[in-house]
Amino acid sequence: MAKAKTNTEDYLQMYRQMVRIRTFEDTANQLYLSAKMPGLTHMYSGEEAVAVGICEALRDSDHITSTHRGHGHCVAKGAEFKQMFCELLGKAEGYCRGKGGSMHIADQSHGNLGANAIVGGSMGIATGSALRAKLQGRDDVTVCFFGDGATAQGLMYEVMNMAALWKLPVIYACENNGYSEYTKTEEIAAGSITARAEAFGIEAHQVDGQDVLAVNALAAKLVARARKGEGPFFIELMTYRYHGHHVGDINREYYRSKAEEKDWRENRDPIIRFRAHLVAEGIASEEDLDALNAQIAADAAEAVAYAEAAAYPPAEEVDMHVFAA
Repeated sequence: MAKAKTNTEDYLQMYRQMVRIRTFEDTANQLYLSAKMPGLTHMYSGEEAVAVGICEALRDSDHITSTHRGHGHCVAKGAEFKQMFCELLGKAEGYCRGKGGSMHIADQSHGNLGANAIVGGSMGIATGSALRAKLQGRDDVTVCFFGDGATAQGLMYEVMNMAALWKLPVIYACENNGYSEYTKTEEIAAGSITARAEAFGIEAHQVDGQDVLAVNALAAKLVARARKGEGPFFIELMTYRYHGHHVGDINREYYRSKAEEKDWRENRDPIIRFRAHLVAEGIASEEDLDALNAQIAADAAEAVAYAEAAAYPPAEEVDMHVFAA
């Protein structure tokens, strides 16, 4: 049975993973600003406790589906910096041979079935993955990450109906970061988001998405129950994205204030909060955590240098690994 993380190494692993996500995103942003990365990226900074809290309750054989804001999920499920940066730069050693890029990155070796640029587009994939586990008699669980804006997609209601009828081992994880692109969530989502799942008889929970321990404790409990055939479940995780909808969304004051952003960064940051907990409980010292941060920054710099020097896919691959209906 899955248990919430409780020991020193588990706590340090969660801290490490959150810092790895933040470092990856900061580095990816610099690659974009320096015109080294093609296309856009949708940064996950501020939401790290969601991906880490949930993925630390999963096994490698469990699956996740991701979103256009998917780097955090990929890192949390076990991806390596080098292959991720290679993917962002279009290099052959990337997880998708450089063809997926930021919004379609996948790492199936660790159960990440892939990010999806279509809002809500992975909901059917996640539910199908859970159906596969049930039909094969496996106790694997699938987690479907999506944003609050995706609750407007009809596919969500079709698959939740199926999952509830067939008691599938799937957890629908709604990352409510307060905004659907440039619009406040309450202006696009009528009523309660959790009540939408409850209408299908699906047990639903709301949790502070900035508290990695609270997220992990809830996720561990629900994953264990899903393995026993008690699913599906729905979680609304209250969180916040520090940056704009994408890296080009810089002047955001027409839809949210600088004071709001400052409050979340200074008073509700998941990494700062968890770091303070680790120090206060004597689990790690400030010096220990500073050294860990520095090592992760060095790893990211090394990975970027590796990706910049890596080869692009050969021209003859242009029509390989590409599918169209």
